[in-house]
Amino acid sequence: MVRDLAHVGREARDRLVVRFGASVLAWCARLPALVADLADRWDLAVVEAGGGGTSRVFRCAKRDTGASVWLKLTPDPTIAREEAEALRVWEATPSMVTLLAEDLTVGALLLEHVEPGVQVAQRAWDLAEVGALLRDLRASPMPAPGERSVLRPLSHRVDFVFDLADRRLAAAHGKDPAAAAVLRQARAAALELAADGPVGLVHGDLHPANVLSGPGGRLVAIDPRPAWGDPDFDAVDWVLEGAADIGVLEDRIEELAELVPGQDPHRVRGWCRALSALVAVPRIRAGRDDAETRFLMALAEG
Repeated sequence: MVRDLAHVGREARDRLVVRFGASVLAWCARLPALVADLADRWDLAVVEAGGGGTSRVFRCAKRDTGASVWLKLTPDPTIAREEAEALRVWEATPSMVTLLAEDLTVGALLLEHVEPGVQVAQRAWDLAEVGALLRDLRASPMPAPGERSVLRPLSHRVDFVFDLADRRLAAAHGKDPAAAAVLRQARAAALELAADGPVGLVHGDLHPANVLSGPGGRLVAIDPRPAWGDPDFDAVDWVLEGAADIGVLEDRIEELAELVPGQDPHRVRGWCRALSALVAVPRIRAGRDDAETRFLMALAEG
Protein backbone atom coordinates (compact mmCIF):
# COMPACT_ATOMS: atom_id res chain seq x y z
CA MET A 1 0.00 0.00 0.00
CA VAL A 2 2.74 2.48 1.02
CA ARG A 3 4.84 1.62 -2.01
CA ASP A 4 1.88 2.02 -4.35
CA LEU A 5 1.09 5.48 -2.95
CA ALA A 6 4.74 6.52 -3.09
CA HIS A 7 5.16 5.51 -6.72
CA VAL A 8 5.89 8.63 -8.76
CA GLY A 9 3.62 8.84 -11.80
CA ARG A 10 4.65 10.19 -15.18
CA GLU A 11 3.23 13.71 -14.74
CA ALA A 12 4.93 14.16 -11.38
CA ARG A 13 8.20 12.76 -12.75
CA ASP A 14 8.08 15.20 -15.64
CA ARG A 15 7.71 18.16 -13.27
CA LEU A 16 10.62 16.94 -11.17
CA VAL A 17 12.79 16.46 -14.26
CA VAL A 18 12.12 20.06 -15.34
CA ARG A 19 13.32 21.23 -11.92
CA PHE A 20 16.20 18.82 -11.21
CA GLY A 21 17.17 17.20 -14.49
CA ALA A 22 17.07 13.57 -15.59
CA SER A 23 19.15 12.40 -12.61
CA VAL A 24 16.03 12.77 -10.43
CA LEU A 25 14.57 9.63 -12.02
CA ALA A 26 16.84 7.48 -9.84
CA TRP A 27 15.45 9.24 -6.75
CA CYS A 28 11.91 8.60 -7.97
CA ALA A 29 12.70 4.90 -8.22
CA ARG A 30 14.06 4.83 -4.64
CA LEU A 31 11.21 6.86 -3.18
CA PRO A 32 8.74 4.04 -2.34
CA ALA A 33 11.34 2.26 -0.20
CA LEU A 34 12.34 5.53 1.48
CA VAL A 35 8.75 6.42 2.33
CA ALA A 36 8.16 2.94 3.74
CA ASP A 37 11.27 3.27 5.93
CA LEU A 38 10.26 6.69 7.26
CA ALA A 39 6.68 5.55 7.88
CA ASP A 40 8.01 2.70 10.04
CA ARG A 41 10.47 4.94 11.87
CA TRP A 42 7.95 7.70 12.63
CA ASP A 43 5.00 5.32 13.16
CA LEU A 44 2.94 6.62 10.25
CA ALA A 45 0.19 5.20 8.07
CA VAL A 46 0.42 6.77 4.61
CA VAL A 47 -3.00 7.89 3.38
CA GLU A 48 -2.52 9.85 0.14
CA ALA A 49 0.18 11.33 -2.06
CA GLY A 50 0.72 14.65 -3.83
CA GLY A 51 3.41 17.22 -4.44
CA GLY A 52 4.70 19.90 -6.77
CA GLY A 53 7.82 20.64 -8.76
CA THR A 54 10.36 20.22 -5.94
CA SER A 55 8.97 17.53 -3.63
CA ARG A 56 6.58 14.68 -2.99
CA VAL A 57 4.18 15.11 -0.08
CA PHE A 58 2.22 12.42 1.73
CA ARG A 59 -0.70 12.87 4.09
CA CYS A 60 -0.24 10.42 6.93
CA ALA A 61 -1.93 9.39 10.17
CA LYS A 62 0.01 8.79 13.37
CA ARG A 63 -0.63 5.14 14.20
CA ASP A 64 -0.88 5.75 17.96
CA THR A 65 -3.27 8.74 17.88
CA GLY A 66 -4.74 8.89 14.37
CA ALA A 67 -3.64 12.53 14.12
CA SER A 68 -2.93 13.78 10.59
CA VAL A 69 0.62 14.87 9.67
CA TRP A 70 2.44 15.49 6.40
CA LEU A 71 5.61 13.76 5.23
CA LYS A 72 7.54 15.84 2.71
CA LEU A 73 10.54 14.60 0.72
CA THR A 74 12.74 16.38 -1.79
CA PRO A 75 15.52 14.96 -3.96
CA ASP A 76 17.71 17.96 -3.05
CA PRO A 77 18.73 17.82 0.65
CA THR A 78 19.73 21.51 0.47
CA ILE A 79 16.07 22.43 -0.04
CA ALA A 80 15.12 20.42 3.04
CA ARG A 81 17.93 21.95 5.13
CA GLU A 82 16.89 25.47 4.17
CA GLU A 83 13.21 24.85 4.87
CA ALA A 84 14.00 23.19 8.20
CA GLU A 85 16.14 26.13 9.34
CA ALA A 86 13.44 28.64 8.39
CA LEU A 87 10.74 26.62 10.17
CA ARG A 88 12.89 26.49 13.32
CA VAL A 89 13.35 30.27 13.18
CA TRP A 90 9.58 30.65 12.80
CA GLU A 91 8.72 27.96 15.40
CA ALA A 92 7.10 30.48 17.77
CA THR A 93 5.04 32.00 14.95
CA PRO A 94 1.45 30.68 14.71
CA SER A 95 1.37 31.89 11.10
CA MET A 96 3.85 29.23 9.93
CA VAL A 97 3.40 25.47 9.77
CA THR A 98 5.19 23.56 12.55
CA LEU A 99 8.13 21.22 11.91
CA LEU A 100 7.66 18.01 13.93
CA ALA A 101 10.68 15.92 12.86
CA GLU A 102 13.36 15.81 10.18
CA ASP A 103 15.91 13.57 8.51
CA LEU A 104 17.97 15.96 6.44
CA THR A 105 20.28 13.21 5.18
CA VAL A 106 17.41 12.02 2.97
CA GLY A 107 15.63 15.37 2.51
CA ALA A 108 12.65 14.44 4.73
CA LEU A 109 10.49 16.73 6.86
CA LEU A 110 7.51 15.79 9.03
CA LEU A 111 5.03 18.67 9.30
CA GLU A 112 1.92 19.37 11.31
CA HIS A 113 -1.52 19.20 9.72
CA VAL A 114 -3.22 22.60 9.57
CA GLU A 115 -6.97 22.74 10.24
CA PRO A 116 -9.17 23.47 8.40
CA GLY A 117 -6.35 23.71 5.85
CA VAL A 118 -8.19 25.26 2.88
CA GLN A 119 -5.81 26.95 0.44
CA VAL A 120 -6.38 30.71 0.42
CA ALA A 121 -6.27 30.44 -3.39
CA GLN A 122 -9.58 28.55 -3.17
CA ARG A 123 -11.49 31.14 -1.15
CA ALA A 124 -12.00 34.88 -0.79
CA TRP A 125 -9.40 36.73 1.26
CA ASP A 126 -8.70 40.33 2.23
CA LEU A 127 -5.63 42.41 2.91
CA ALA A 128 -6.36 42.66 6.64
CA GLU A 129 -5.72 38.93 7.16
CA VAL A 130 -2.75 39.01 4.79
CA GLY A 131 -1.36 41.92 6.81
CA ALA A 132 -1.53 39.83 9.99
CA LEU A 133 0.35 37.02 8.24
CA LEU A 134 3.08 39.33 6.95
CA ARG A 135 3.45 41.00 10.36
CA ASP A 136 4.02 37.63 12.01
CA LEU A 137 6.56 36.50 9.43
CA ARG A 138 8.50 39.78 9.67
CA ALA A 139 8.86 39.31 13.43
CA SER A 140 11.32 36.42 12.98
CA PRO A 141 14.67 36.87 14.75
CA MET A 142 17.94 37.30 12.87
CA PRO A 143 20.74 34.78 13.50
CA ALA A 144 22.88 35.54 16.56
CA PRO A 145 26.37 36.95 15.78
CA GLY A 146 28.57 34.09 14.65
CA GLU A 147 25.65 31.69 14.23
CA ARG A 148 25.91 29.74 11.00
CA SER A 149 22.97 29.79 8.59
CA VAL A 150 22.44 27.55 5.57
CA LEU A 151 20.13 30.16 4.03
CA ARG A 152 21.43 32.18 1.13
CA PRO A 153 20.86 35.84 0.20
CA LEU A 154 17.65 36.83 -1.58
CA SER A 155 19.68 37.51 -4.74
CA HIS A 156 20.15 33.74 -5.05
CA ARG A 157 16.38 33.21 -4.96
CA VAL A 158 15.92 35.98 -7.56
CA ASP A 159 18.42 34.37 -9.92
CA PHE A 160 16.77 30.98 -9.43
CA VAL A 161 13.22 32.12 -10.29
CA PHE A 162 14.41 33.96 -13.40
CA ASP A 163 16.56 31.01 -14.50
CA LEU A 164 13.52 28.76 -14.11
CA ALA A 165 11.36 31.19 -16.09
CA ASP A 166 13.94 31.22 -18.88
CA ARG A 167 14.06 27.40 -19.01
CA ARG A 168 10.28 27.04 -19.01
CA LEU A 169 9.91 29.66 -21.73
CA ALA A 170 12.52 27.96 -23.91
CA ALA A 171 10.97 24.53 -23.36
CA ALA A 172 7.47 25.71 -24.27
CA HIS A 173 8.15 28.23 -27.02
CA GLY A 174 11.78 28.01 -28.11
CA LYS A 175 13.90 31.13 -28.38
CA ASP A 176 11.91 34.38 -28.09
CA PRO A 177 14.24 37.42 -28.15
CA ALA A 178 11.52 39.89 -27.10
CA ALA A 179 10.40 37.83 -24.11
CA ALA A 180 14.00 37.11 -23.16
CA ALA A 181 14.74 40.85 -23.19
CA VAL A 182 11.81 41.61 -20.86
CA LEU A 183 12.95 38.91 -18.44
CA ARG A 184 16.55 40.13 -18.61
CA GLN A 185 15.50 43.69 -17.77
CA ALA A 186 13.26 42.45 -14.95
CA ARG A 187 16.02 40.27 -13.48
CA ALA A 188 18.40 43.24 -13.36
CA ALA A 189 15.81 45.34 -11.55
CA ALA A 190 15.08 42.55 -9.05
CA LEU A 191 18.76 41.95 -8.35
CA GLU A 192 19.24 45.68 -7.73
CA LEU A 193 16.45 45.60 -5.15
CA ALA A 194 17.85 42.45 -3.56
CA ALA A 195 21.25 44.10 -3.13
CA ASP A 196 20.03 46.68 -0.61
CA GLY A 197 17.17 47.44 1.76
CA PRO A 198 16.27 45.74 5.05
CA VAL A 199 17.34 42.18 5.81
CA GLY A 200 15.01 39.64 7.40
CA LEU A 201 13.83 36.10 6.86
CA VAL A 202 11.96 35.93 3.53
CA HIS A 203 9.47 33.15 2.77
CA GLY A 204 10.35 33.42 -0.91
CA ASP A 205 7.24 31.76 -2.39
CA LEU A 206 4.38 33.37 -0.48
CA HIS A 207 1.35 33.19 -2.77
CA PRO A 208 -2.28 32.17 -2.04
CA ALA A 209 -1.69 28.51 -2.89
CA ASN A 210 1.04 28.34 -0.21
CA VAL A 211 -1.14 29.76 2.56
CA LEU A 212 -3.84 27.81 4.40
CA SER A 213 -6.78 28.73 6.58
CA GLY A 214 -5.68 27.91 10.10
CA PRO A 215 -7.26 27.67 13.55
CA GLY A 216 -9.33 30.66 14.59
CA GLY A 217 -9.25 32.15 11.10
CA ARG A 218 -5.51 32.82 11.18
CA LEU A 219 -3.58 32.30 7.93
CA VAL A 220 -0.78 29.73 8.07
CA ALA A 221 2.04 29.70 5.50
CA ILE A 222 3.61 26.51 4.15
CA ASP A 223 6.36 25.56 1.68
CA PRO A 224 8.87 28.39 2.21
CA ARG A 225 11.75 28.87 -0.21
CA PRO A 226 13.58 30.95 2.37
CA ALA A 227 16.38 33.47 2.07
CA TRP A 228 17.84 36.40 3.97
CA GLY A 229 16.81 39.68 2.38
CA ASP A 230 14.06 42.24 1.94
CA PRO A 231 10.79 40.97 3.52
CA ASP A 232 8.83 43.25 1.16
CA PHE A 233 9.49 40.59 -1.48
CA ASP A 234 6.74 38.49 0.16
CA ALA A 235 4.04 41.13 -0.41
CA VAL A 236 4.14 41.05 -4.22
CA ASP A 237 1.73 38.21 -5.01
CA TRP A 238 -0.92 39.65 -2.68
CA VAL A 239 -1.02 43.14 -4.16
CA LEU A 240 -0.67 41.95 -7.77
CA GLU A 241 -3.36 39.24 -7.51
CA GLY A 242 -6.05 40.05 -10.08
CA ALA A 243 -4.92 43.68 -10.49
CA ALA A 244 -5.65 45.14 -13.93
CA ASP A 245 -4.85 48.83 -13.44
CA ILE A 246 -2.32 50.93 -11.58
CA GLY A 247 -4.91 52.53 -9.30
CA VAL A 248 -5.92 49.17 -7.80
CA LEU A 249 -2.28 48.21 -7.33
CA GLU A 250 -1.39 51.51 -5.65
CA ASP A 251 -4.37 51.29 -3.30
CA ARG A 252 -3.42 47.77 -2.23
CA ILE A 253 0.21 48.70 -1.68
CA GLU A 254 -0.74 51.66 0.52
CA GLU A 255 -3.35 49.66 2.47
CA LEU A 256 -0.96 46.81 3.15
CA ALA A 257 1.82 49.19 4.22
CA GLU A 258 -0.51 50.62 6.87
CA LEU A 259 -1.13 47.10 8.18
CA VAL A 260 2.50 45.89 8.22
CA PRO A 261 5.00 47.94 10.25
CA GLY A 262 8.27 48.33 8.40
CA GLN A 263 6.85 47.65 4.95
CA ASP A 264 8.06 50.22 2.41
CA PRO A 265 5.48 51.08 -0.32
CA HIS A 266 8.23 52.32 -2.64
CA ARG A 267 10.12 49.03 -2.43
CA VAL A 268 6.94 46.96 -2.85
CA ARG A 269 6.21 48.92 -6.06
CA GLY A 270 9.71 48.16 -7.28
CA TRP A 271 9.35 44.46 -6.56
CA CYS A 272 5.99 44.44 -8.36
CA ARG A 273 7.50 45.99 -11.47
CA ALA A 274 10.38 43.52 -11.48
CA LEU A 275 8.48 40.35 -10.64
CA SER A 276 5.39 41.02 -12.77
CA ALA A 277 7.43 39.85 -15.77
CA LEU A 278 7.50 36.33 -14.32
CA VAL A 279 3.70 36.22 -14.58
CA ALA A 280 3.21 38.35 -17.68
CA VAL A 281 5.64 36.73 -20.12
CA PRO A 282 4.27 33.14 -19.89
CA ARG A 283 0.71 34.48 -20.20
CA ILE A 284 1.60 36.49 -23.32
CA ARG A 285 3.39 33.51 -24.86
CA ALA A 286 0.30 31.36 -24.15
CA GLY A 287 -1.87 33.80 -26.10
CA ARG A 288 -3.54 35.52 -23.15
CA ASP A 289 -4.82 39.02 -24.04
CA ASP A 290 -7.01 39.94 -21.06
CA ALA A 291 -6.81 43.22 -19.14
CA GLU A 292 -4.78 41.70 -16.30
CA THR A 293 -2.16 40.26 -18.65
CA ARG A 294 -1.82 43.54 -20.54
CA PHE A 295 -1.44 45.44 -17.26
CA LEU A 296 1.22 43.05 -15.95
CA MET A 297 3.18 43.31 -19.19
CA ALA A 298 2.98 47.11 -19.18
CA LEU A 299 4.19 47.10 -15.57
CA ALA A 300 7.09 44.81 -16.45
CA GLU A 301 8.11 46.98 -19.39
CA GLY A 302 8.09 50.09 -17.19
